Amino acid sequence: MQPGYPSQPPQQIDNNMTMSIVAIFLFWPLAIPAIINASKVNPLLQQGDYAGAQAAAAESKKWSKWALIVGIAWIVLIIICCVGTSLLGAASNSALGY
Repeated sequence: MQPGYPSQPPQQIDNNMTMSIVAIFLFWPLAIPAIINASKVNPLLQQGDYAGAQAAAAESKKWSKWALIVGIAWIVLIIICCVGTSLLGAASNSALGY
């Protein structure tokens, strides 16, 4: 083993880029910080900053999860409103005899 080299290969850290890209289609305002942090992980690993890479990956995962949660909740709310409006319209039409 040569001095200055680690005894084992550096650990791989998931940069969560896939989840960040999916999140951008659901709620982009929260997905942008996720993508920014995900893009920092690999350069930090190449520099040997494993703690920084882990922190960036954790931030990316946090923002991605929030974007997914808000985006899915928003879609569910829209579906509930559309179905409710349709049911309300159908009920009022049948009550009026149309």
